Amino acid sequence: MTNDPSTHWQDLAARLRGAADSGVAIDPLRHELEAGGIEAAYAVQEANTRHHLACGRRLVGRKIGLTSRAVQAQFGVDSPDFGMLFADMEFASGEEVPLGRVMQPKAEAEIALILQRDILEADVTLSGLVAAVAYALPALEIVGSRIRNWDIRLLDTVADNASSGLYVLGTEPRRLDQVDLRLCGMVMERGGEAVSVGVGAACLGHPLHAALWLARKMVAVGRPLRAGDVVMTGALGPMVGVAPGEVIDTHIGGLGSVRAAFPA
Repeated sequence: MTNDPSTHWQDLAARLRGAADSGVAIDPLRHELEAGGIEAAYAVQEANTRHHLACGRRLVGRKIGLTSRAVQAQFGVDSPDFGMLFADMEFASGEEVPLGRVMQPKAEAEIALILQRDILEADVTLSGLVAAVAYALPALEIVGSRIRNWDIRLLDTVADNASSGLYVLGTEPRRLDQVDLRLCGMVMERGGEAVSVGVGAACLGHPLHAALWLARKMVAVGRPLRAGDVVMTGALGPMVGVAPGEVIDTHIGGLGSVRAAFPA
């Protein structure tokens, strides 16, 4: 490691980009990040965010990870993490999703929130958050890892943009007063077989709890949520592996369905 930590974080960020470009996963980064802790891992993520923005990619939202209490316990943490969503990561329900863009892909069902106004207050309240949400959509996140064999811990996934890949949005929006997000039941099917089930309450007790955490966190780190942003609030059930030629259909009660088709 160099004497300048920021140089080292830039080197680790470049290593992750190299993995994505080559399709060859790398060894875990956590041992090189331990001294700097979670701040160092987010510094690596931010280095890549700035790189992508400089290359012309457009930031359109955020994803929240580690929203399951069981997964938090597995990682030894008591709060979620976040990653960046870019415009070229988004697909509409029913579109073919190029699975080759995601390393070691897995799918998880989520509720997405679309904002209608900026959230700039560090102490935004739940009522302020609700007022900022235009509508909710059923969604699928196609997560991936640039770390070999998904051998990740907290520092690895944070540095790797919260293991983000692509995401798919449903096409029939619902206002928050039309649905109880906490009680939304979810069933994910692969080839007609149920492979994951869950409920809105699995996401930090309520998807809005996760979104509120994120909104406050984004103000604190200087990247506040803006009107039009997509917020992927976190998994409602276990993630499942996906492969070319498969189709994932997910229904979320009160919100409708979303489909991801992966061409062979």
